[in-house]
Amino acid sequence: MHVEQRFLKYVSYWTTSDQGNITNGTVRIPSTDRQFELGKVLETELKDLGLEKVVLTDHCYVYGLLPATPGHEDKKVVGFISHMDTSPDFSGEMVKPQIIQNYDGEDVLLRESGEYLKVSDFPSLKDLKGRTLITTDGTTLLGADDKAGIAEIMTALEEIITSGQPHGDIWVGFTPDEEVGCGADLFDLNYFKADFAYTLDGAYEGEVAYENFNAASARFSIKGVNVHPGEAKDIMVNAALVACEIQSLLPPEETPAHTEGREGFYHLTDMHGDVASASLSYIVRDHDKTIFEARLKKLRTLEDEMNEKYGAGTVYLTITDSYSNMLEIIEKHPYTVEIAKKAISNVGLEPISCPVRGGTDGARLSFMGLPCPNLGTGGYGFHGPYEHITIEGMKTATQVIREIVKITAEEL
Repeated sequence: MHVEQRFLKYVSYWTTSDQGNITNGTVRIPSTDRQFELGKVLETELKDLGLEKVVLTDHCYVYGLLPATPGHEDKKVVGFISHMDTSPDFSGEMVKPQIIQNYDGEDVLLRESGEYLKVSDFPSLKDLKGRTLITTDGTTLLGADDKAGIAEIMTALEEIITSGQPHGDIWVGFTPDEEVGCGADLFDLNYFKADFAYTLDGAYEGEVAYENFNAASARFSIKGVNVHPGEAKDIMVNAALVACEIQSLLPPEETPAHTEGREGFYHLTDMHGDVASASLSYIVRDHDKTIFEARLKKLRTLEDEMNEKYGAGTVYLTITDSYSNMLEIIEKHPYTVEIAKKAISNVGLEPISCPVRGGTDGARLSFMGLPCPNLGTGGYGFHGPYEHITIEGMKTATQVIREIVKITAEEL
């Protein structure tokens, strides 16, 4: 099956994860049972390809092993990982892709919403001219994050098997709930016995990323005092106003809309409230560990200041660590990056490495003991209706996987 056929099949499954299933920092994994539907499909496909140790776990992790070809049993074991869920930021149900042959490099009408995928917003579209472009119809996200990665891994496996390409042991893993920060929580490294691995969860197909944000989520829970407004003087504490005050005390220039590269931010993702109670939810990010810790300290200071001003117990802050910058680990295993760069060069691209303004399962897995840089899938505009990818980009990413397997078999 061609990579684009697999991709279009996988995006038809509604696998959106749900941040709402997080309670006191704990997520029910998978956060949505619908992720099992794709998990079952992948389990069957891996078995049909002849992989061994294929399993779909009770928590919706899919694993499989392609055993080494004769004479390559002593080679390092490589793994490839992608996630099954799509972002809860935008609808992932009833995805209807648009396929545009010989794309002209201009703005694209997303036919159901009437919106346009604009070159002015996504300048990389110009580089996709002449390719076969796949977009959304404007009413959903596409699901290239990360079903493109899954399709590329599955296609590479099939091509390796049918071509008779020599290889060492190859593990593959597909995770749930990456988009809500929990994809690595129950990843079983006692079962997935790779020496190193790669997540396929990036953009440009010539990318190998090994730096990412230090990240945490933060939630302010605010308890107000609600009395009749006519009798409220020196009694009422309006929880909604306290929430507004907290937000006003954070630097307005340190948000995603005003930062780039390695610059960090406070991102207000959600707010609810009335006089009696309110809440603010943030994600906090920074590449620099010291600055990241200072950001968390700032939030704790705001909690103390609000309780001093309005009374003890008015504000309660919960901070939950999400992931750390994998650079700390990858620097100890530089061969993982060098192999990827060589593989990318071998397929005719110039490898690039950019700091990831986010995170991947690979960041967590690296700290769990599995060095795991991130590779591009060829997709762009993730998490919304402007998501897009090309068939050519997916084919190239598939070839990068095969080259990594080849280099590992020949040199490690």
